[in-house]
Amino acid sequence: MRFRLRAATVLAAASVLVLTACSSDAQQESVASAPTLSSVFDFTARTVSGSDFVGADLVGQPVVLWFWAPWCVICRAEAPAVATVAAEFEGRVSFVGIAGHGQNEEMAAFVEETGTGDFTQVADIDGSLWLRFGIIAQPSFVFMMPDGQMQVFAGSLGAEELRDGANQLLAG
Repeated sequence: MRFRLRAATVLAAASVLVLTACSSDAQQESVASAPTLSSVFDFTARTVSGSDFVGADLVGQPVVLWFWAPWCVICRAEAPAVATVAAEFEGRVSFVGIAGHGQNEEMAAFVEETGTGDFTQVADIDGSLWLRFGIIAQPSFVFMMPDGQMQVFAGSLGAEELRDGANQLLAG
Protein backbone atom coordinates (compact mmCIF):
# COMPACT_ATOMS: atom_id res chain seq x y z
CA MET A 1 0.00 0.00 0.00
CA ARG A 2 1.32 3.42 -0.90
CA PHE A 3 0.52 6.39 1.27
CA ARG A 4 -0.27 9.72 -0.24
CA LEU A 5 0.44 12.26 2.43
CA ARG A 6 -1.54 15.45 2.19
CA ALA A 7 -2.49 18.35 4.37
CA ALA A 8 -5.01 17.25 6.91
CA THR A 9 -6.73 18.30 10.10
CA VAL A 10 -6.79 16.31 13.27
CA LEU A 11 -10.41 15.92 14.25
CA ALA A 12 -11.05 16.94 17.83
CA ALA A 13 -13.69 14.70 19.33
CA ALA A 14 -15.89 16.14 22.05
CA SER A 15 -16.67 12.80 23.62
CA VAL A 16 -14.64 10.38 25.71
CA LEU A 17 -13.25 7.50 23.68
CA VAL A 18 -14.47 4.11 24.81
CA LEU A 19 -13.11 1.08 22.99
CA THR A 20 -14.05 -2.42 23.99
CA ALA A 21 -12.14 -4.42 21.38
CA CYS A 22 -9.36 -4.17 18.85
CA SER A 23 -10.28 -2.66 15.53
CA SER A 24 -11.41 -5.09 12.87
CA ASP A 25 -9.26 -6.39 10.07
CA ALA A 26 -10.80 -3.75 7.83
CA GLN A 27 -8.28 -0.99 7.38
CA GLN A 28 -9.32 2.59 6.98
CA GLU A 29 -7.48 5.72 6.04
CA SER A 30 -8.79 9.06 7.14
CA VAL A 31 -7.64 12.54 6.47
CA ALA A 32 -7.30 14.83 9.43
CA SER A 33 -5.51 18.09 10.18
CA ALA A 34 -4.48 20.28 13.06
CA PRO A 35 -4.99 24.04 13.37
CA THR A 36 -1.19 24.36 13.45
CA LEU A 37 1.65 21.90 13.56
CA SER A 38 3.02 23.31 16.80
CA SER A 39 -0.36 23.11 18.57
CA VAL A 40 -0.90 19.43 17.82
CA PHE A 41 2.49 18.65 19.39
CA ASP A 42 2.04 21.10 22.28
CA PHE A 43 2.00 18.51 25.05
CA THR A 44 4.16 16.89 27.68
CA ALA A 45 3.49 13.28 28.64
CA ARG A 46 5.04 10.45 30.63
CA THR A 47 6.60 7.51 28.90
CA VAL A 48 5.82 3.94 29.90
CA SER A 49 9.24 3.89 31.61
CA GLY A 50 8.40 7.04 33.61
CA SER A 51 10.40 9.71 31.75
CA ASP A 52 9.03 13.01 30.52
CA PHE A 53 8.31 13.26 26.81
CA VAL A 54 7.89 16.65 25.10
CA GLY A 55 5.78 16.48 21.95
CA ALA A 56 7.21 19.76 20.64
CA ASP A 57 10.54 17.96 20.15
CA LEU A 58 8.90 16.20 17.16
CA VAL A 59 8.06 19.39 15.25
CA GLY A 60 9.95 19.58 11.96
CA GLN A 61 10.75 15.86 11.82
CA PRO A 62 9.18 13.00 9.90
CA VAL A 63 7.20 11.08 12.51
CA VAL A 64 5.23 7.85 12.75
CA LEU A 65 2.90 7.66 15.75
CA TRP A 66 1.66 4.15 16.57
CA PHE A 67 -1.47 4.05 18.75
CA TRP A 68 -1.88 0.74 20.57
CA ALA A 69 -3.48 -0.82 23.65
CA PRO A 70 -1.81 -3.40 25.90
CA TRP A 71 -4.66 -5.92 25.63
CA CYS A 72 -5.04 -5.61 21.84
CA VAL A 73 -4.09 -8.88 20.13
CA ILE A 74 -3.76 -7.15 16.77
CA CYS A 75 -1.35 -4.60 18.29
CA ARG A 76 0.65 -7.45 19.84
CA ALA A 77 0.82 -9.26 16.49
CA GLU A 78 2.07 -6.19 14.59
CA ALA A 79 4.51 -5.05 17.30
CA PRO A 80 7.54 -6.96 15.95
CA ALA A 81 7.08 -5.37 12.51
CA VAL A 82 6.76 -1.89 14.05
CA ALA A 83 9.93 -2.48 16.11
CA THR A 84 11.85 -3.73 13.06
CA VAL A 85 10.87 -0.80 10.85
CA ALA A 86 11.50 1.72 13.65
CA ALA A 87 15.04 0.33 13.99
CA GLU A 88 15.59 0.48 10.21
CA PHE A 89 14.63 4.17 10.13
CA GLU A 90 16.32 5.19 13.39
CA GLY A 91 17.83 8.65 13.06
CA ARG A 92 15.76 9.44 9.94
CA VAL A 93 12.11 8.98 11.03
CA SER A 94 10.97 9.24 14.64
CA PHE A 95 8.70 6.41 15.75
CA VAL A 96 6.65 6.97 18.90
CA GLY A 97 4.23 4.48 20.39
CA ILE A 98 1.23 5.94 22.20
CA ALA A 99 -0.35 3.37 24.48
CA GLY A 100 -3.89 3.87 25.73
CA HIS A 101 -6.79 2.06 27.34
CA GLY A 102 -4.80 0.38 30.06
CA GLN A 103 -2.66 0.95 33.10
CA ASN A 104 1.04 1.72 33.02
CA GLU A 105 1.98 -1.71 34.42
CA GLU A 106 0.14 -3.43 31.54
CA MET A 107 1.75 -1.08 29.03
CA ALA A 108 5.24 -1.74 30.41
CA ALA A 109 4.64 -5.51 30.24
CA PHE A 110 3.48 -5.20 26.60
CA VAL A 111 6.62 -3.24 25.67
CA GLU A 112 8.86 -5.79 27.39
CA GLU A 113 7.08 -8.81 25.89
CA THR A 114 6.94 -7.42 22.35
CA GLY A 115 10.45 -5.97 22.14
CA THR A 116 9.19 -2.47 21.34
CA GLY A 117 11.26 -0.69 23.97
CA ASP A 118 13.92 0.60 21.59
CA PHE A 119 11.74 3.55 20.60
CA THR A 120 9.71 5.92 22.78
CA GLN A 121 6.49 4.55 24.22
CA VAL A 122 4.16 7.14 25.75
CA ALA A 123 1.58 6.11 28.37
CA ASP A 124 -1.62 7.96 27.45
CA ILE A 125 -3.50 6.89 30.57
CA ASP A 126 -6.20 9.56 30.29
CA GLY A 127 -6.66 9.26 26.50
CA SER A 128 -5.87 12.92 25.85
CA LEU A 129 -3.34 12.18 23.09
CA TRP A 130 -5.68 9.77 21.36
CA LEU A 131 -8.31 12.51 21.48
CA ARG A 132 -5.84 15.16 20.26
CA PHE A 133 -5.07 13.11 17.14
CA GLY A 134 -8.66 11.92 16.59
CA ILE A 135 -7.83 8.26 17.21
CA ILE A 136 -10.85 6.09 17.97
CA ALA A 137 -9.49 2.57 17.44
CA GLN A 138 -6.32 0.62 17.85
CA PRO A 139 -4.08 -0.01 16.19
CA SER A 140 -3.85 3.28 14.34
CA PHE A 141 -0.98 5.23 12.83
CA VAL A 142 -0.32 8.91 12.16
CA PHE A 143 2.28 9.68 9.48
CA MET A 144 3.52 13.27 9.91
CA MET A 145 5.79 15.04 7.44
CA PRO A 146 8.18 17.73 8.71
CA ASP A 147 5.95 20.46 7.22
CA GLY A 148 2.92 19.23 9.18
CA GLN A 149 1.14 17.26 6.48
CA MET A 150 -0.28 14.15 8.03
CA GLN A 151 -2.31 11.09 7.32
CA VAL A 152 -4.19 9.04 9.89
CA PHE A 153 -4.51 5.32 9.21
CA ALA A 154 -6.85 3.17 11.32
CA GLY A 155 -5.94 -0.50 11.24
CA SER A 156 -2.97 -2.81 11.29
CA LEU A 157 0.06 -2.30 9.06
CA GLY A 158 2.73 -4.82 8.17
CA ALA A 159 6.43 -4.13 7.78
CA GLU A 160 6.24 -3.36 4.04
CA GLU A 161 3.39 -0.89 4.49
CA LEU A 162 5.23 0.83 7.35
CA ARG A 163 8.39 1.02 5.23
CA ASP A 164 6.39 2.54 2.36
CA GLY A 165 4.90 5.13 4.69
CA ALA A 166 8.27 6.00 6.27
CA ASN A 167 9.94 6.24 2.86
CA GLN A 168 7.22 8.59 1.67
CA LEU A 169 7.83 10.77 4.73
CA LEU A 170 11.48 10.98 3.75
CA ALA A 171 10.70 11.66 0.10
CA GLY A 172 8.47 14.57 1.03
